[in-house]
Amino acid sequence: MAPRSSARLLILLSPALLAAVAIGVGVILAATTLASAPALLIDAGPVVDIALPVCRIIVDLASAVTIGALVLAATALPVTEAPYGRVLDIAAGSAALWAISALGTSVLAYMNLAGAVPWSIFGASYGQFLTEVSLGQGWLATVLSAAVLAVLGFAVRSPIGAGALAAAAFAALIPMALQGHAAGAGSHSAATSALWMHAAGAALWVGGLAVTAVVLGRMDVDRGTLLRRYSTLALACFAIVAISGLVSASLRLETPAQLVTTPYGQLLIVKIIALLLLGLAGALHRRWTIRRIQGRNRIGGLLAGLVAAELAVMGAASGVAAILARTAPPVTEELAVTASERLSGQPLPAPLEPLRFLDQWAVDPIWLTVAGFGAALYLAGMLRLRRRGDSWHPARLVAWLAGLAMLVYLTSGAPSVYGTYLFSAHMLEHMALSMLVPLLLVLGAPVTLALRAVQPRTDGSRGAREWIMTLIHSPLTTVLTHPLVTAVLFAGSTVAFYYTPLFDWAVKDPLGHQWMIAHFLIVGYLFALSMIGIDPVPYRFPYPLRLLTLLIVMAFHAFFGLALMSSTSLLLPDWYGQITEGWPIDPLEDQRSAGGIAWSVGEIPTLLLVITMITLWSRSDEREARRLDRQAARTGDADLQDYNSMLQQLTDRDRPR
Repeated sequence: MAPRSSARLLILLSPALLAAVAIGVGVILAATTLASAPALLIDAGPVVDIALPVCRIIVDLASAVTIGALVLAATALPVTEAPYGRVLDIAAGSAALWAISALGTSVLAYMNLAGAVPWSIFGASYGQFLTEVSLGQGWLATVLSAAVLAVLGFAVRSPIGAGALAAAAFAALIPMALQGHAAGAGSHSAATSALWMHAAGAALWVGGLAVTAVVLGRMDVDRGTLLRRYSTLALACFAIVAISGLVSASLRLETPAQLVTTPYGQLLIVKIIALLLLGLAGALHRRWTIRRIQGRNRIGGLLAGLVAAELAVMGAASGVAAILARTAPPVTEELAVTASERLSGQPLPAPLEPLRFLDQWAVDPIWLTVAGFGAALYLAGMLRLRRRGDSWHPARLVAWLAGLAMLVYLTSGAPSVYGTYLFSAHMLEHMALSMLVPLLLVLGAPVTLALRAVQPRTDGSRGAREWIMTLIHSPLTTVLTHPLVTAVLFAGSTVAFYYTPLFDWAVKDPLGHQWMIAHFLIVGYLFALSMIGIDPVPYRFPYPLRLLTLLIVMAFHAFFGLALMSSTSLLLPDWYGQITEGWPIDPLEDQRSAGGIAWSVGEIPTLLLVITMITLWSRSDEREARRLDRQAARTGDADLQDYNSMLQQLTDRDRPR
């Protein structure tokens, strides 16, 4: 067989190698764990003990291929070429396998939990497991989500549809992330966030490479361009997996020594080694293989061997991850004794003092990663402009970085830590997230920078610039960025949040907490963008109407703050009325303090908005005056002379004869 044919065959078989290695490692580790585990009171048998991780591996691989195919179709492949449609078919087929394997895993998970159940009551008890037990509810949500993705995957053919399905596929990973190991020490929110991030990053990384291998081996594409685009995605996935893995390990290990003294830590070491090997392979891709294939567009032995080796390592890591999910971490949840431990899962911290605003931290991996990518991409855009001789005002960089730093502090620092216990700290976080952070981010003008720095694509695929332009010109953006809509959302969502069950959901549920942060941040950003932004939007109010809108919003916040200050009952008595048991504070007085924050502290960013708007208004008038002066100099005041001539004609017409 010719060397070129051997390389093509190797790269075609590499996805199968991924699955074989993953299942093989999973079976070996499951059998080893089963042999060394003590006997249990409820035991479903060795078949279930081995089949459960195998089915879980299939679920992970199927979800990874689904996500990888959808993301590549939405961002890397030209719509006009044959591989685009075939990749969407791969996504739909993988989603169907995802749904079927998730259903099988739910059955095995039920049997593992309940043991040997008589067939006469199996159906009823299994249905109860799916509808009433949290683990079963998670698997049911996964099955339904994957089934919907499979149906829509065969119908959707546009890049926008593929992007929407990719977002839905990432969201479909959430139910099982909520069922992962509790982190102990009450860090359930950070643990679930890190687990979802880890699963999402690994899925795109593994599935993207598997689909790329299929496309490279079977289809006529620009292989160098495809590899370069996948390499960019893989680099981002490497960072996401590394950050989330570090956060997860810090929550589940009490000391570094437990990496080598506990089974959980030993499996974690294997995953760390696999991550480092994959990072090295990615560096080799960017340094050698992409350069060698660029222009020649053919598969070489180095490329095929490297891709096959990467997928084999990914398979081993997937098998280890399936067993790791069933291995108890060294840090476990302790029996709840106090009200704080019963409600939040963690002991009550020290009472809030000024110094606590500096030394209390609980890292939120999602927003830490968002801020890190935001800073890196902004700096990369600035450097690209500088290299080609364009300028970008340093004040915009300062505003952008300050906004990201404030975002990290609010979501990982004392406002977030004490927002669990004190309504006043929660209100401080809310006001800053919805008013101060968006103001700084809008002044950074990230969309304008991206449109100037990112080159448009000409091959029919959609890159960052094309997606930004699609979002700018979409009907949804036209509605959401209208000044009247943003003002109503900005003011009305506060009432809708605090006086509906949304507040209870955001305080008690990790998913609700993340939704709250995203909601306040996005609504505040849209409002600030419509008032003072320079990034392109379909419509903005004239400056006098903008100022009036701001004054109305300030008045609304004042009334909301006064309502809280004069309140005689707690908004969440079953939470804020009990969780601070042991602190010398009155929860109702703390709620009134929160009203004072909403009234006074919350108005400071609004006043900054007013000052910024007045400054922009005056500069706009100055620019208009200079424009008119330049026009007059070009035309010799022709407009003024025509106007005077018209007045003279009117005077002559009305003069008595």
